[in-house]
Amino acid sequence: MSMRRASHAGTWYSDNARTLNQKLEEWLSKAHPSCRPAKAIIAPHAGYQYCGSCGAHAYRQIDPSKIKRIFILGPSHHMYLPGCAVTSLSQYETPLYNLSIDTEVNRELLATGEFEKLSQADDEREHSIELHLPYIAKVMESKKDQFKIVPIVVGSLSTRSEVTYGRLLSKYLVRPENLFIISSDFCHWGSRFSYTVYDKSCGPIYKSIEALDRKGMDAIEKLDPACFAEYLKNSKNTICGRHPIGVLLNAVEVMKQMNGVTHPWALEFIHYSQSNACFRMDESSVSYAAGVLHQKAH
Repeated sequence: MSMRRASHAGTWYSDNARTLNQKLEEWLSKAHPSCRPAKAIIAPHAGYQYCGSCGAHAYRQIDPSKIKRIFILGPSHHMYLPGCAVTSLSQYETPLYNLSIDTEVNRELLATGEFEKLSQADDEREHSIELHLPYIAKVMESKKDQFKIVPIVVGSLSTRSEVTYGRLLSKYLVRPENLFIISSDFCHWGSRFSYTVYDKSCGPIYKSIEALDRKGMDAIEKLDPACFAEYLKNSKNTICGRHPIGVLLNAVEVMKQMNGVTHPWALEFIHYSQSNACFRMDESSVSYAAGVLHQKAH
């Protein structure tokens, strides 16, 4: 059985199952289940010492009871990819327990002609999906071995391609047994990221960064792909998961028009943090946000 190694364990997060489990439990216990059950979440993928607590706010909204399949959409950091790719492996390793790939869904996606297969080396090099696996294993532990995952690495998509992939994935998003996880950090600020936009009217640099991110989060909450695309065009904000987010927004757009989908959808951001509060232009930071797509109450 071909398995993806937990290649970032021991560096980006603990490779000790007991230590990792305790940390995840601690973070989850401090988050409130305000938007359960989540249909999709947006959560970060940095080292857990930076974003682990932020991610807990999104993962706390997951109700594992009816979930049979989890799609994970993460941006490609290490290889140029014009479209999207699925894994060629059948299991993903985590320090807690291993997760099985839904190879049948992978075959369906490959049959569309719009997806390619990742090599094992490229799969293990990419961290944007791996950083979600321990959290998935933790929140789904009551349903261990009763669910499968569909990891999808999302490349440098055009807005037209985001529509295409959103349409393809909408038929899975609409099914009640499926959950979507969108992997994204928010603003990467500083000269090392070649992004130093600073609106002094906001106060210190970190406040300017937050104001910029909040505008992006507001655009995403509108569930309007064109609105988010316009925000990115105007702000150039370095949101690394902008294409996975764009795919989700387009999938929701299709889902809202499907017959039988009567409940209105809402996307809310429930937590925000930064790796560092920047005061000087020679500093840097990365922002993290936890978002939840759920059905509005009647």
